[in-house]
Amino acid sequence: MSEVVEQDYEQFKSLFFQLTGINLSLYKEEQMKRRLNSLRLRREIPSFVAYAHQLRENKQLLDEILSRMTINVTEFFRNRSRWDILENKIRNLASEKKQLSVWSAACSTGEEPYSLAILCSKYMSKNTFSIIATDIDQKVLNTASQGTYLEQAIEALTDDERRHFSKKGLLFEVEDDLKQTVSFMKHDLLLDPSPGQFDIIVCRNVLIYFTEEGKKTIYQKLSNSLKPDGTLFVGSTEQIFSPAAYHLRSTETFFYQKTANER
Repeated sequence: MSEVVEQDYEQFKSLFFQLTGINLSLYKEEQMKRRLNSLRLRREIPSFVAYAHQLRENKQLLDEILSRMTINVTEFFRNRSRWDILENKIRNLASEKKQLSVWSAACSTGEEPYSLAILCSKYMSKNTFSIIATDIDQKVLNTASQGTYLEQAIEALTDDERRHFSKKGLLFEVEDDLKQTVSFMKHDLLLDPSPGQFDIIVCRNVLIYFTEEGKKTIYQKLSNSLKPDGTLFVGSTEQIFSPAAYHLRSTETFFYQKTANER
């Protein structure tokens, strides 16, 4: 891009931060710029600065850009073999703890937190575990809280897992007992404080959007949000190369444990 366009985008980042508190400098530059530029051109807005001013005046435009900041690709028990490992950890924790707290970070349309709820419900009663599911995008949170999915979304589930859904027309809805174990809230991984202290944090397939600086900020926040010996489960392309820097240690591929003597 030309220098003029680069300056235009730099101004946009500053204006966008003033409007939303989201620091685009911590997201991968070329990837984010291409995505936002395609939205701008589709709306026939002449410049990024003009785009920023329209975002301030038009909530629909703002909601659209927030929805496109990440691509919401998700499914129940994504990468099942990894979930089998997590299930073993949940089974062990259920035998040790009276209460289990879980955070599904960047939860998208809800498949991940409901997968967590299904696993927890196998070993604990609904009053003994709680799941907080967060995302930066209010639109996907609204979808997630409804808990309704097309049949193909649950085709890969076992019969025992499918019993948590009831058919409503062409859709399958998560049963109320399971829904009640999940609380959805809007949350910016970079900007907002942790929503609590957790035994398990699942944060998968979102860190790929951030710069190394942004990742370090998020890793530290996730570590600080884990109880001693708590487990962090990350995505298949998101290994932490220096876990000790965040008081974590690798236990298995894509799983990390908080060092017990650190808070």
